[in-house]
Amino acid sequence: MADEGDTTATTYEQLASIEEEFDDVDTEILRLQYKLSQPLYRQRHEIISRMNHAERFWPLVFEQAPLEVEAFIKPSDSELFSEALRGFDVTRFDLEGGAEGSQQSGEPRSLLFKFEFKDNRWFEDSVLEKKIWYRHAKDGWAGLVSEPVKIHWKKGKDLTQGLTDDALALFEARQESGDMMKQELPQYKALTKKVESWNGANTSFFTWFGWVSSRRYVGLEESEQSTKEAAERRRKRKGGEKIDDPRSSESVTDEDAEVHPSGEELALALAEELWPTATKLFTQAQEVQDDEMSEADFEDDDVDEEEEEEDEDDGDDDVAKDTVDIRSLVKGKKKHEGNGGPPKKKQKN
Repeated sequence: MADEGDTTATTYEQLASIEEEFDDVDTEILRLQYKLSQPLYRQRHEIISRMNHAERFWPLVFEQAPLEVEAFIKPSDSELFSEALRGFDVTRFDLEGGAEGSQQSGEPRSLLFKFEFKDNRWFEDSVLEKKIWYRHAKDGWAGLVSEPVKIHWKKGKDLTQGLTDDALALFEARQESGDMMKQELPQYKALTKKVESWNGANTSFFTWFGWVSSRRYVGLEESEQSTKEAAERRRKRKGGEKIDDPRSSESVTDEDAEVHPSGEELALALAEELWPTATKLFTQAQEVQDDEMSEADFEDDDVDEEEEEEDEDDGDDDVAKDTVDIRSLVKGKKKHEGNGGPPKKKQKN
């Protein structure tokens, strides 16, 4: 009679193997989707470039951003996007490259975000790029990692209050030391103190450019070695061998020095929610603006009618002074409610 423990272990290994195959299917679907959709994205870009006021397309898209993105856009960020954003692009760079077969073997979960800006009062950069890699750690974890991006803020205009600069300073100091988890550094103490003092209050979108990882940074060398080891474990598992799970060991995180704890979620929302639905979001923003313009025209017509009535009733000034115009009160309330913020969003389908 087979030992019950051995049977359970075998069942677990078989299930784990099936889960890995499901992951392979998902990855292959992502590769194929990217290959098929690229001509459509290029066509969309060409159409946008020929539009009247094409420079307003992406500011309006971000104004109508999905909730997963909107949550990280402060009013000050929205103002910057509205005035200065001119282009936005998302590519899965490991599938580009031009090398034959890259679309069949590249990592489709790695992402490159490109933001284009006109001259503005916030920073000197005309282009900001955020490159994100999908990598494997030696403890069995796999996920997205990035490197802090330098933003050349103008004096007194840093929306991140120095967090992106401090994140970059720590990253470079760790690179120089050869230990990407080193804490005995003045840059680490300065950054963790600032992160703690903010206590998550600074959710400026641009803090995301300083994001590194939801756990810890994983370099290329570690990822390549871990990928080879994972492939070997997978081979043995399919052969029926019992494999020790590296994830059973205690995972090490660098969360105390992370300036944007939700960086991975924001990256995925930009790539999977905002980028593919940009045309729909732009249309929604246009509809909101049209509705508001129609309402404003209606209010202007009412004002003109009131002025004509006042001219006709010059002899009744004393009565007019004591009369309360309900419509003007209602309209005044509407204008007050509409001031100081972007157009109201339409309900998303």
